[in-house]
Amino acid sequence: MPVTRRRRSARAAVPGALLATVSAALAGAFCAAPAGAAEPPPPAAAGTAEPRPPAGTEPQPPTADQGLLLTVSGDRNTWIRGVRLSCPDIYGRHPHARAACAALTWARGDLDALPGEPHACNKQYNPVTVSVTGTWRGGPVEWHREFANACMLDSATGPVFRF
Repeated sequence: MPVTRRRRSARAAVPGALLATVSAALAGAFCAAPAGAAEPPPPAAAGTAEPRPPAGTEPQPPTADQGLLLTVSGDRNTWIRGVRLSCPDIYGRHPHARAACAALTWARGDLDALPGEPHACNKQYNPVTVSVTGTWRGGPVEWHREFANACMLDSATGPVFRF
């Protein structure tokens, strides 16, 4: 018995062709250089010096205190929030920056020594994980802890993680 092959209709091929065309157009749009961008300069010939950037545009070394990045995540990393906090120059998006900086100053940057604001919490287990990375008064900080729930976090750390 002869084997018959079914031909794909031209109608079925149109979505595939359309998808390929749209994908190529999007790839070109997102991968192409911005309009008006110049071609990159050719590599320098061997033995010649690299051109230097104009004065005042060289990258600057980081300052001694870049601040702290505070993050809070829920059970199994279901959500993550984070803010940057810099003390004593209060800037960033921490909603209680002054109080958080005061607590960190009181603890001399030791997050295990934060004064907290003790209050009653239930014993429901809904863990939250917090982390702090950055610099405090020129020294590196890397701190991670898990608390049984958000209330216990707030009780132990006070305003530092209230964001």
